[in-house]
Amino acid sequence: MAKKFAFNTILKKIEKITKSPEDNNAKLLQISQLLKDRVPYYNWVGFYITDNEKKELYLGPYVGEPTEHTRIPFGRGICGQAVATKKTFVIQDISKQTNYLACSVKVKSEIVVPVFNDKIVIAEIDIDSHEISPFTIEDRKFLEKVAEIIKDLF
Repeated sequence: MAKKFAFNTILKKIEKITKSPEDNNAKLLQISQLLKDRVPYYNWVGFYITDNEKKELYLGPYVGEPTEHTRIPFGRGICGQAVATKKTFVIQDISKQTNYLACSVKVKSEIVVPVFNDKIVIAEIDIDSHEISPFTIEDRKFLEKVAEIIKDLF
């Protein structure tokens, strides 16, 4: 119950950020920071934006350690699979994945949530954790609500 209450509080803050007069990249960076600060096992939080012409994702605003993965082809890695299948991916232990793009040796798990405009994936929320199996169904539902709230920022 406590997690759900915290997620509801965070959702309200995200809605407020989306209505601020700042530019969209600044809003996305604030949302990344809010998620990282408020959820202890969200160690890297960022957005990948789709380039449907090139069939790849490019790195948008994020908070966490730098990543070399600034462009990801559709289908490659967890982020690429999520855009290709239009599905949320919850990977509780990345060591068991064959199509994983390692960002840091500290990363143990990942959740990737597509952001839709109609039925087109326009971006993704990507979160890495330094813990194995931290993500629950509540995380998934919460982040899918975040994706719905922020879709107009892309």
